[in-house]
Amino acid sequence: MRTRPWWAAGVLAVMLVACAATGTGPSPQIRQDLAPTGRLRVGVYPGSPTSMLRDPVSGEIKGVSVDIGRELARHLGVPYEQVEYRRIAEVIEALKTGAADFTISNASPARARDVNFTQPLLAIELGCLVPQGSPFSTFADVDRPGIRIGVTQGSTSSRTLPQRLASAAVVAAPTLQAAVDMLSRRELDAFATNKAILFEMSDKLPGSRVLEGRWGVEELAIALPKGRDQGMAYMREFIKEVTARGLVARAAERAGLRGTVSPDPH
Repeated sequence: MRTRPWWAAGVLAVMLVACAATGTGPSPQIRQDLAPTGRLRVGVYPGSPTSMLRDPVSGEIKGVSVDIGRELARHLGVPYEQVEYRRIAEVIEALKTGAADFTISNASPARARDVNFTQPLLAIELGCLVPQGSPFSTFADVDRPGIRIGVTQGSTSSRTLPQRLASAAVVAAPTLQAAVDMLSRRELDAFATNKAILFEMSDKLPGSRVLEGRWGVEELAIALPKGRDQGMAYMREFIKEVTARGLVARAAERAGLRGTVSPDPH
């Protein structure tokens, strides 16, 4: 049996460290899989800290999809390209058709039919926002005849909330800003989605409140177009790295993300 010289293990260790230090990055095949146009096209929609927020004064753009998308573009060594849509349903459609390469979204079974999801990054409570003067205190209070609960058109909430309600009516709003306006005009009695978005909406609607309790939990994950199998394998390791380095937590903090809970490990 041949034995390795005593110094061989040390040389191997030095070689491995040197290779790691070079930061060669992903293979050309993975880069092509994740950014086929040579740019990472990150699909976002305004008004959500999990996607994109724009400061009305400074113009600064932030959001979990924005910050993690920029980090992935840096890892891949390609330019970051931000592609804006009105709502999340349009972002998912863009991924489905190949017009976008990346977003962060609620990893619902319905969306998983159109895109591929990684393991969860974050989990956020689902709740309700009510306007100033509302008599309601909890989600159970709003489920009564004649009450109009808003959701974003094409959102996960638009499909799942009706299953949770016995009496209240569900009304679709075209965008988050439209929902704020509808609450202000009393065209809605409440609005339902994840609490990260609800707190952002509440900041724009004086006297409004996010109700206590929750009617569910959303698990947010990175979404990629179907068929990018090499990219998906790479993304699993990318998520482990950015999570361990605290980049996901910092992106959530920078965006002012509220209403988070620990995701279930998968």
